[in-house]
Amino acid sequence: MKTLATFAASAALGLAGMAAQAADDVTLQLKWVTQAQFAGYYVALDKGFYAEEDLDVTIKPGGPDIAPTQVLAGGGADVTVEWMPAALAAREKGLGMVNIAQPFKSSGMMLTCRKDAGVSSTDDFAGKTLGVWFFGNEFPFLSWMSQLGIATDGSDGGVTVLKQGFNVDPILQGQAACVSTMTYNEYWQIIDAGLTPDDLQVFKYEDQGVATLEDGLYVLEENLADPAFEDKMVRFVRASMKGWKYAEANPDEAAEIVLDNDASGAQTEKHQKRMMGEIAKLTAGSNGALDVADYERTVASLLSGGSDPVISKAPEGAWTHTITDKALN
Repeated sequence: MKTLATFAASAALGLAGMAAQAADDVTLQLKWVTQAQFAGYYVALDKGFYAEEDLDVTIKPGGPDIAPTQVLAGGGADVTVEWMPAALAAREKGLGMVNIAQPFKSSGMMLTCRKDAGVSSTDDFAGKTLGVWFFGNEFPFLSWMSQLGIATDGSDGGVTVLKQGFNVDPILQGQAACVSTMTYNEYWQIIDAGLTPDDLQVFKYEDQGVATLEDGLYVLEENLADPAFEDKMVRFVRASMKGWKYAEANPDEAAEIVLDNDASGAQTEKHQKRMMGEIAKLTAGSNGALDVADYERTVASLLSGGSDPVISKAPEGAWTHTITDKALN
């Protein structure tokens, strides 16, 4: 009996060990540093939503020198958070990026201008210096300027584009009349620096009709041909959206979870809670499935780049509902 008991115990331990090893590895590359912009993924990790799906998820923060498309192309991640303009531009150049889920329903992109620089409407852009983020983030801006008929080469009647770092120094130091900001981040850096909302004129891309989809989940098309990979992504998206909806409902707790995962120690509680409140507005209304009308609006905006559009033709196969259909239904 003792021998049988010992064998049973050993077998149980062996099965437990096999179960522990059964979790599938998934590496997620973020578009930027650890912050509430990515709260849903950190919440899913912290609350065990990924573990419930038998996933061992590694979240890799981004930064100014990290291009998610390049990380994905190089095999450094299974899935990445990216803006659709950058993903579609990369796809046209041969990198088969596919949108498998779209947690963000709305765009947080804005151009924030100083009124004392003489900007109160888009008619005032001519002759001004505008700060623009690059590394794929410039595409929505360039499409917008093209639609307005404003040259971006600094010529007469056009604007001078300042390649903006990932800060708001140009508007604070008088180097630019306007800078790129997000509703949840850089705008508040300007406010915290001493300017007031009354000092500023804000142009939201959503209000201008040129908003493009942000913070979608992308994988390589070739990987989706593998049923095992597809299954991992179904479980990953299901757990991630559970994390996002929890974050929406519990923004302060979600911000605290983000802070717990901030290895840099650079983030503050005040900023992250404020950011999470704004992020919840952008994810509201999305169950994770890509809205085809939003996709088509994005494509139309990118195609309207005049003589130098972001993409030259409407993409094919750039998104799929296969993952969300299985994850959410």
